[in-house]
Amino acid sequence: MRFFSKIVFICNCCFIAAVILRFVENANKKKGNFDGNIILQPLESTLVVLGYGAIFINLVFNLFVLVMLSQKKSDFKISKWLIWTSFIFFIIQIYYFFFSNY
Repeated sequence: MRFFSKIVFICNCCFIAAVILRFVENANKKKGNFDGNIILQPLESTLVVLGYGAIFINLVFNLFVLVMLSQKKSDFKISKWLIWTSFIFFIIQIYYFFFSNY
């Protein structure tokens, strides 16, 4: 479970990077000078795929945490800040994907 929580955190960081790249891309398109965000297209693609897929991974993680906390498991060794960070990112992702006009 600790490994999965690390993957979730990395995907959440990729989500932030993907959102920033999207804002930069849209700003450059409005200016009329768009040559791409970064030179390494595979890196950009990886960030976008991990970032936009983070909502599904985050959903699974948050459901699993909810089940583990409801069962009061004593072997649950994930730090509280990681659980709260994941939950906050999940709320932000829900807003970004379903309620904003990105």
